[in-house]
Amino acid sequence: MWYKLLMSIRKEFLLLFRDVGGIVILFVMPIILLITITMVQKTSYDSITGTKVHILFVDNDRGDISSTIREEIDSIDVFELVEELDGVPLNEETAKQAVARGDYQLAVVLPSNLSADLAAQIQQNVDKVLVEFDYTQDSIPKESTTIIPKEINLYFDPATQGAFKSAIKNTIDKLIAMVENKQIYSTFQKELGVESGEVFSKQNFIQFKDIAPQEGSKEEIIPNAVQHNVPAWALFAIFFIIVPLSINIVKEKSQGTMVRLITNPVPYSFFLISKTITYSIISGIQFYLMLLVGVFIFPVLGLPEFAVGNNFVLLSMMAFFAGLAAIGLGIVIGTLASTQEQSAPFGATFVVILAALGGVWVPVFIMPPVMQQLSVLSPMNWGLNGFYDIVLRKGGLVDILPEIILLFLFFGLTLLMAILYDKKKRTV
Repeated sequence: MWYKLLMSIRKEFLLLFRDVGGIVILFVMPIILLITITMVQKTSYDSITGTKVHILFVDNDRGDISSTIREEIDSIDVFELVEELDGVPLNEETAKQAVARGDYQLAVVLPSNLSADLAAQIQQNVDKVLVEFDYTQDSIPKESTTIIPKEINLYFDPATQGAFKSAIKNTIDKLIAMVENKQIYSTFQKELGVESGEVFSKQNFIQFKDIAPQEGSKEEIIPNAVQHNVPAWALFAIFFIIVPLSINIVKEKSQGTMVRLITNPVPYSFFLISKTITYSIISGIQFYLMLLVGVFIFPVLGLPEFAVGNNFVLLSMMAFFAGLAAIGLGIVIGTLASTQEQSAPFGATFVVILAALGGVWVPVFIMPPVMQQLSVLSPMNWGLNGFYDIVLRKGGLVDILPEIILLFLFFGLTLLMAILYDKKKRTV
């Protein structure tokens, strides 16, 4: 019995490794996808929060307010002001053209007389407040002069994403509000006759602190592109074994291999067990290759290292059960399909759909509500949540047990479907 099982497993490996294209799909392409997509995503994130964002700055005011704005923007690490191009000072038209060409993502243009008009507007408002505390006729201010509100023009590259625009607008809006507040405090201080010292605290009383809650742990874990992509694309690689697995099953049916196995005789269970063992080993190799890339290759490429820590066993368990789910799906597709032309395109397309639905391509939380509800149907989503529980939430075996159970039940259900269909149709 054991000899027959070992020979069945040997037969599976021979079928697999004779297919050079299948080997490339299983081992090489996922690694290329992992490296490429992680680097692209990191660049996208750094354009907002990491590397310097060069901002064209046109100062038509040349006053105290514009100087303060320039200093505050310069003090923000992610921004770097550019006021000249090729040694020529910028004006609004040249800045607009540079952004329109895509040379820069943003240009900030300050209007003329910004400092004088803002000071006049604030002075009027302060006078109106102070007069309420003094009822003498001389203290009543003269009729206010209408001051036209100023506009700071922001020119964005048309190809700039909406999220980047929103982030920049919010940052500059907060900056301008802070500058206005300082001006208001200074005006009040002057009117109250305070020559030195500060009457008002200029520091924000309410501030924000980002904290990723970790149950039972004081260590803060900040998710990054690597922590998402390594498990996500490892799952994608594991589930892509559907394609060669289903093709091999169809080949065995069409070439009469199944007939020879049964008449040998070899029970149908040996057929299923040998494929499960073989492709479990393959999925394990895929997963550990992805881990090696995340741990050793990413730092060389300037990417954060994927931190395995003490989670190696738990990560391996999640990969194993995800592999079982993929094997079950590949067996049922190969059993249902009659030709390779049916199994290969359907298997590849179905994996992409499961990946998109499960959050591999796009995080689930930014999907429409309907898609978020449908994402729970994807086994890739179960596996990804399990990896998140381990890597980000510092979960243990109990925390990932629901995902493991779901993946194992999916494996059992797909195997049952394949057995029942094969028994009914018996196409061998």
